[in-house]
Amino acid sequence: MRAIATVCLSGDLRTKLEAIARAGYDGVEIFENDLLSFDGSPEEVRKLCERLGLTIVAFQPFRDFEAMPEPQRSRNLQRAERKFDLMEQLGTDFLLVCSNVSPQTVDDMERVVTDLRELAERAARRNIRVGFEALAWGRNISDYRDAWEAVRRADHPNLGVVLDSFHILSRKHDLSAIGKIPREKIFFVQVADAPLLDMDILQWSRHFRCFPGQGRLPLKAFMIELAKTGYDGPLSLEIFSDAFRAAPTEITALDGLRSLILLENLLEDGPWASHIPPAPQYNGIHFIEFTLDEESAAPLGEFIDALGFRHVGRHRSKNVELWKQGDIHLVLNFETDSFAHTFRLLHGTSVCAVGFRVDDVERALDRARAFKAQTFRSQVGEGEMEIPALRGIEGSLVYLVDDQAADDLQWRTDFELFDQASRNEAGLTRVDHLSYVLPATQLLGWQLFHRTVFGFEAAAEHEMVDPRGLMISQAVISEDRTIRIPLTVSQAQETQPGRFLSEFRGGVQQIAFASQDIFATVDELLARGLPLLKIPRNYYDDLEARHGLDESLLEAMRARNILFDRNDEGDFFHAYTETFSGRFFFEIVERRGGYQQFGEANAGIRLAAQSAQR
Repeated sequence: MRAIATVCLSGDLRTKLEAIARAGYDGVEIFENDLLSFDGSPEEVRKLCERLGLTIVAFQPFRDFEAMPEPQRSRNLQRAERKFDLMEQLGTDFLLVCSNVSPQTVDDMERVVTDLRELAERAARRNIRVGFEALAWGRNISDYRDAWEAVRRADHPNLGVVLDSFHILSRKHDLSAIGKIPREKIFFVQVADAPLLDMDILQWSRHFRCFPGQGRLPLKAFMIELAKTGYDGPLSLEIFSDAFRAAPTEITALDGLRSLILLENLLEDGPWASHIPPAPQYNGIHFIEFTLDEESAAPLGEFIDALGFRHVGRHRSKNVELWKQGDIHLVLNFETDSFAHTFRLLHGTSVCAVGFRVDDVERALDRARAFKAQTFRSQVGEGEMEIPALRGIEGSLVYLVDDQAADDLQWRTDFELFDQASRNEAGLTRVDHLSYVLPATQLLGWQLFHRTVFGFEAAAEHEMVDPRGLMISQAVISEDRTIRIPLTVSQAQETQPGRFLSEFRGGVQQIAFASQDIFATVDELLARGLPLLKIPRNYYDDLEARHGLDESLLEAMRARNILFDRNDEGDFFHAYTETFSGRFFFEIVERRGGYQQFGEANAGIRLAAQSAQR
């Protein structure tokens, strides 16, 4: 059973439950604060869940219960009875009790055992089960092994242990004891991931948890030990996150379900494994599609012509042009009754779609559907190819193009081709990477989307300084590294991505093309009159001091406004165009050796230069 705690989501309880049901969960944990703030009775919540097809798998949390002195102990038992009354109205039979954090609790395991046994006995009279969970910051019980020992010694059929991946993994507890807990005594399992942060565990837990697959905790090791027990009960998400509290409820709920599917499939076998198809093999970004109107056609056409692209075809049934250079295809869509037009109404002249080359389209689609990606079918004329697509970032499309058809068949089928005579190009060979701007609350979600749906891996986050504030970038990259997609966010509205988001609602802001000789390429672009971003001379003086580059190389870079980075793997040369109509810009890159990064060390220089240009 896939479940989620209401605390994971933004909004009121009704909104949360409706989003949980639409996403496709089986069950829900009702967080006490959500119920207390609900403008209705517990019976109404039960009926709403029944109508939505949701099982209330737990009511939680019941705090500061065990090993308290009198009169607190007696009051706690009275409080428990009232919670049992409420649970009967809710229609759930499971209460989650977390270990005591009160300074009044007594460090006495016998008292803990006695109190838990008494609570379980009272619960049994109501046909209610009780699960005991060790909080990572519990005053005397902070280790799941101690919680299990208390449950074992209490020895009551209505009492079991709750395992929470965050509380266990955040304290780096030995996991081997999990596999030795009898299956029937594991009453409930909660899962959460988190970035690796050196900070107070309580603050880490309350503000920075995330869904499995979005952080760095060793969840696979946790799942391996859990599988040894034979546990086949609910896997439930419990995430405390500032980002999730501010994110759209529907999107977060769907992200959570994807994360559970990913978690279930970390193991080849087990009670949850659903055997998701492996990701296809990729062969780069096949095309980039722009949506634009006739007014912006000439300026963009002049811009990409100066980049060395040739206008090589027109669509047989649509107002769409094809431009080409090397293995790069740019599609210019002027349609007024299409997806592209709808996207243009929201974003203006922009990138509305990209095409990924894949070796197995059906397998890619099967995987996407398994991870709940939304598919899209465009209007196709007679005799034209139907290329399936998925809804991607900010509603744009990702087409899945058969690798064999991409070489030639797709274009000959759908386009009237011309201008095939060779003309001097600028030496651009392929798409190196595309950078998207997102709302800050959606970075984790789109990182998870690419990891699950496409099988990409997430690189480390990088902080970059814009003259008007801080921005964060994290790339998602295909295993073969032929597709690289940096995702960029900034909470400061006046940064470059902040302005792009507020003015154009996000999407692709940066398009990087690869060259095998960036110096020759830039010379050609300058000869064509393409405006390149001007880099201050001080940058090159510092570059000489840091890397000891040859003076002739430095001068060649300085004259062409080429930036440089170096790491243990190799060298990276890159240059930027000026920004087109204040919207997006292009980058020319040359990678030498095994360099795999994006020149993050130069981001501040580039951003300052773009700010000066603006």
